[in-house]
Amino acid sequence: MRGYETLVGLIEHYSPTGHESGAVAWLVERMRNLRFTQAAVDEAGNAVGVMGAGSRQGILLGHIDTVPGEIPLRLEGEAVHGRGAVDAKGPLAAFVDAVANVGPMDGWQWIVIGAVDEEGDSRGAQSIVDRYRPAFVIVGEPSRWDRVTLGYKGSAWSSVTVRRPMAHSAAPEASACEAAVEHWRAVLGWAAEFNRDRPRVFDQVTPSLRGWSSGDDGFEAWATLHLGTRLPLGLPPDEWRARLRALDPQVKVDSDGFSTPAYRGEKNSPLARAFLAAIRSQRGEPSFLLKTGTADLNIVAPAWACPAVAYGPGDSSLDHTPREHIMLSEFDRAREVLTFVLGQMGRNHRPGPPGL
Repeated sequence: MRGYETLVGLIEHYSPTGHESGAVAWLVERMRNLRFTQAAVDEAGNAVGVMGAGSRQGILLGHIDTVPGEIPLRLEGEAVHGRGAVDAKGPLAAFVDAVANVGPMDGWQWIVIGAVDEEGDSRGAQSIVDRYRPAFVIVGEPSRWDRVTLGYKGSAWSSVTVRRPMAHSAAPEASACEAAVEHWRAVLGWAAEFNRDRPRVFDQVTPSLRGWSSGDDGFEAWATLHLGTRLPLGLPPDEWRARLRALDPQVKVDSDGFSTPAYRGEKNSPLARAFLAAIRSQRGEPSFLLKTGTADLNIVAPAWACPAVAYGPGDSSLDHTPREHIMLSEFDRAREVLTFVLGQMGRNHRPGPPGL
């Protein structure tokens, strides 16, 4: 498909988390063919392309991994179907093409990163935090072409284990499983009270029970709840786990995977203003979003302390579904928006000290 080689090539290379190397190698070669100044695979397995050799960095951070479940590439009218078309190879392809369109600009390096493991523990994004010091970062996540995401909720994966001495089933004492159920009810009650005066989901605690296991050794019984919780600003994962412990000091609460606090960026930054102007240049009505999931934006934006947004073409309601597809007209407009944003940032913010 002429004009859509980056998009099609990325979707054709199926790359579920943990199996990204083929897609990464293809993307590196694609960026070389598009005359990026440098293109290589970094130590974490990310695809990294650099355009220009200036002292100031603008980073476009996408992710190249997808959830499992291959959807063969196919075109129906202007709809391109395939796993990752929306989440998030469409945004990553738009990044690559926009940088190729803009080319090198005096004083700047445009750095495109196709990160691995975003659908896992974000190993790719974590690996780059200490490597770069950008003036701004755009994270590639679908928001539709005319909307810009300023923030995401935090997430905490936790295990809660209850232990009780073995007892006869006719005994009055609560079993470990019954005590675990009571603890889960207490968690829901605490969250409901916390959320009472917070009508917006972005501001709420939203726990979910993701799994359950139990057993005994003949002397002691145990039951473990596996919880996934979306967290608002002001409630970091460690504090959330402390609250879980406070509900019942007898339970054992552990981290059950990578966790990250919520993040919200500024809507009046030079980067956000550039997006507003870019979307209006395409006759769109721009708007800002706060999302209830979690993304690599949560990791890099606080660490880099620079203007940061998430942006990309695609309907996020199609994420992770068998119907995943992206419209070519949507992709075209997002690519033009990104080209405009990079041009404006490059022209209006000349080399100088890091930061804007």
